[in-house]
Amino acid sequence: MNYEIVEIREGTWRIEDGGVRFFLLAGQEKALLIDSGMNVHNAKELAEGLTELPLELLNTHADRDHIGSNAEFERFYMHPDEEPLCRRNGLKGELLPLRDGDRLELGERPLRIFHLPGHTPGSIAVLDEKNRVLISGDPIQRHGRIYLFGGHRDLRTYVRSLERLEGCTGLFDEIWPSHAELPLEPSILPRLREGAQAVLDGKLPGTPTELHGCPIAAHDLGFCTLLCDR
Repeated sequence: MNYEIVEIREGTWRIEDGGVRFFLLAGQEKALLIDSGMNVHNAKELAEGLTELPLELLNTHADRDHIGSNAEFERFYMHPDEEPLCRRNGLKGELLPLRDGDRLELGERPLRIFHLPGHTPGSIAVLDEKNRVLISGDPIQRHGRIYLFGGHRDLRTYVRSLERLEGCTGLFDEIWPSHAELPLEPSILPRLREGAQAVLDGKLPGTPTELHGCPIAAHDLGFCTLLCDR
């Protein structure tokens, strides 16, 4: 199996899984797996090899490259707006709802949830308050491709999510995305928002192409690409 486990700091790991990454956070009382990979289907086993703490799972969203090991878990945290996509992609476990502003406590390691719809209706980010890190899922990337095409994605909502998150940058020093470069500085947020707004306003034409059989437009922002409906 082609994966790499990297300890970022004490009690914090990233698992690089061939184009996507997921995270393990350990507190004093329990541990949380944030997403469950794409190619690996034993993320629980991998996590339990790193910590003996009771383990829970949170999904930033239900795209297939983030739920590869969900079958190992009877339940998982997710925003309820993500449930239709979650079931469409075959997840059978119990969805434990998390909404904007909700908190999880791992034991001297509080986490705060941000709802960031746009990439998917129920996309969420997780703020590790003690370490001032935002684990963002897919909506924030540098030198990657952000999927914003198809029926369950919404570019206008995406812009509003970024705008709201900009107002919270005093809470975190780094952003850890699921794809492409890591870490990112909060200063990437206004650049993403301005680029997405330029696409909406027709000021940044895209290059017609296809992906997964869908006709799309690729809008190059210079530091990442937004893949949108034509």
